[in-house]
Amino acid sequence: MNILIVDDEEIVRDALSDLLRREGFHPQAVRTGEEALLLLEREEVDVILLDIMLPGMGGFEVLRQIRSRDPDQVVIVVTAYSSIEGAITAMRDGAFHYISKPFKNEEVVLTIRRGLEQRQLTAENRALRAQLGQRFGIDNLIGKSAAMRSVYDLVRLAAPSRSNILVLGESGTGKELVAKAIHHHSHRARGPFITFNSGSMPPDLLESNLFGHVRGAFTGAIANKKGLFQLADGGSIFFDEIGNIPLETQAKLLRVIQEKEFMHVGGVDVIRVDVRIIAATNADLEALVRQGSFREDLFYRLNVITIPLPALRERREDIPLLARHFLARYAAENEKPLREISPAAMELLLDYRWPGNVRELENAIERAVVLSEGETLDVALLPAALRRAPEEAGAPPLPPEGLSLREAVTTYERKLIVRALHAAGGVQKRAAELLRVKPTTLHEMMKRLQIPSETGQQPRPGAPE
Repeated sequence: MNILIVDDEEIVRDALSDLLRREGFHPQAVRTGEEALLLLEREEVDVILLDIMLPGMGGFEVLRQIRSRDPDQVVIVVTAYSSIEGAITAMRDGAFHYISKPFKNEEVVLTIRRGLEQRQLTAENRALRAQLGQRFGIDNLIGKSAAMRSVYDLVRLAAPSRSNILVLGESGTGKELVAKAIHHHSHRARGPFITFNSGSMPPDLLESNLFGHVRGAFTGAIANKKGLFQLADGGSIFFDEIGNIPLETQAKLLRVIQEKEFMHVGGVDVIRVDVRIIAATNADLEALVRQGSFREDLFYRLNVITIPLPALRERREDIPLLARHFLARYAAENEKPLREISPAAMELLLDYRWPGNVRELENAIERAVVLSEGETLDVALLPAALRRAPEEAGAPPLPPEGLSLREAVTTYERKLIVRALHAAGGVQKRAAELLRVKPTTLHEMMKRLQIPSETGQQPRPGAPE
C-alpha cells in the first residue's frame, strides 16, 4: 500500500518512513503541500499523512485541494498536541482521523490500517453501485425498435424527476425492469428499491405490510413492525399490479402520496416519509375507475407520467437481439457450449406470437439451453407450442367485428422485411434480393415502416446485446 507522508520536519519524515517500511507499506515523503499535490497528479496513493503546519501552502488548504480532486481519498492529519482543535476542524473538512505529536508507533499503524479499511469499503461500495447500474440501467433494456427507443427516452426524462410513474404493459413485458431502471437513474439511486406485489392479500395484512403495525394491533401482532413505506424512506416502492389493491387501502395509499405521512396499523403516531411510487399494471385503470373499483383521485395521482411498454409481437425486430442475449446468459450460467441459434429456429421465434412476451421468450431459451448438448440451438430444442406455430399460423382469423386490411398487410409486410434483414445479416442489398425488390425500394419501405437500419445485424464480438 502506498502511503504519502507530507511533513516539513526531516526527522519526522525519516521516522515515519522507517516505521512504515517495517510494517510492509511503501512510504513516500515530501516536504511541502505543493510537492504533495504534484505527486498526486502522477501517482495513486492509498493513505496520506498530512502535517497541518507546513511552509508555503498550509495543511488545511492542501486538504481542501486533495478532497476536491478525490472526495474518497483517506487523509490522516498530523498535528501537535496543543492544536487538537485544528485537527477536529480538519476532520470536519473531510480528514479521516488525526494523530498528535509526539505520536506512538502503534497508534500510527493502527490509524493507517483503519484508513485502508475505509478506502476498501468505499471502493467496494462504488463497485457495487456500478454493478447495480449495469444490472438495472437503461442499457439492460434490450431492443432497437422504434417502440423501445421511445421507452428509453421516457425513462431518461422521467427518472430524475420526483413525479410518480405508471408503467403499462401486458404480463411479461418487463415492467419491473423498467421500474428498476427508473430508480437507478434517479437521485434516489442510493436509497432502497422495494417491490410490492399488490396481489390478493387480506386488507389487514396488506396494510400491515405497507404501513407496519404496533404490538397488539390485531391477533398475532406480538411486536412492533415497520412497514414497507418506512423501509423505503429515501427510495422507491414499485407496486406491481396496482389495480388489485382494495378500495379501503387505496384511500390510505392516497394519503401517503398527498401528505407523505401515515400511521402504523393500531398506532397513533404520525410517521413522515419521502418515497417515490412507481406503479405498474396490465389492467385498464380507467375502466376500473368507471366501474368504481379504483379511486379516480388515486388514478390521477399515479398517472403523472405514463410509460407504455410494447408487447413483443409489436416489436418483432427485437426478437433476435433478445434471443441471443438470453442464449449467452444461460449458456454461461449452465456452462453449455451453445454459440448460435439456427436459421430455422430463429424463423420459429419470429413467427410465434408470444402471448407471454419477453418472459416467455426467456423461458423458452433457458429451457433450450438446459436441454442442449451441441453448439447450436435448433428447432428440436424449442417448446412444442413454437414448433406448431407455423402450421397453425396461416392467415389471421377474421374477428366478428372485422379488421383493417391495410393494417394487416402492413404488419405482414413489416414482418417479412425484418425476417429478410435477419437472414441477410443486416445487409440491405442482400435482403432486397431475397425480397426481389430494388435496394432503394427496400430502403423507402423501411423508412415508412420505421424499421431501424441496423435490424438483423450480428452483434460485434464483445459488444453488449
